[in-house]
Amino acid sequence: MTYSSSLQHVKLGSAIIDGKKAPEKSMLYMASVQNENGQHVCGGFLVSNNFVVTAAHCDEKRKNKENSEYIEKICQHPSYNSNIRENDILLGGMDNTFYKGQPIQLPTSEININEKCSVAGWGNTECNIVGELRVVDVSIINRDVCKKEWSNLPVNVICAGKGLYISCSQGDLGGPLVCDGTAVGVASFYKNKDCDTPNVYTDISKSLTWINKVLKQNDC
Repeated sequence: MTYSSSLQHVKLGSAIIDGKKAPEKSMLYMASVQNENGQHVCGGFLVSNNFVVTAAHCDEKRKNKENSEYIEKICQHPSYNSNIRENDILLGGMDNTFYKGQPIQLPTSEININEKCSVAGWGNTECNIVGELRVVDVSIINRDVCKKEWSNLPVNVICAGKGLYISCSQGDLGGPLVCDGTAVGVASFYKNKDCDTPNVYTDISKSLTWINKVLKQNDC
């Protein structure tokens, strides 16, 4: 799996609906997670000089895991459950001579979010072909409201974006939910082509102990 910087020209469509083009030289933490054929499969974001965060399920998209240009290690959350996408987060350790982005801040403790946030991505879709990074504001949705739409909602998640952020493919999954300049969530799953269902993000604050351990020891 290759991680390409948003500074490179990723010529892909965008699945961010009702969004706008991201300002030039903004969101330098954004990354395009690609398979061995150079095809964009997920979003990601830089959290240190040589680690990118994305969704753990994005690693399942690789066809040839021995051919991972730029990637030195894959650190999947130890409690990741692929059946319900619980703890759907991984850290990809990169060759830092390749990636020249700017890391985004992570939470320092568990947080209670009650503000408008944003999501961005290049997600490849046939619905809205746009070859540029796009961003849209989304609102946080109460967990009780979200559970009415998702009966098997994982524990450590944040719901957001009802009616604003949908995708016709999975190209925007793995990208960050950003609130006040801090990455608080990782896009995990959504209901395809359904604007009325909240999108679900892995809550980064619930994985801080594991994340900080990996970043400190530079290894899984």
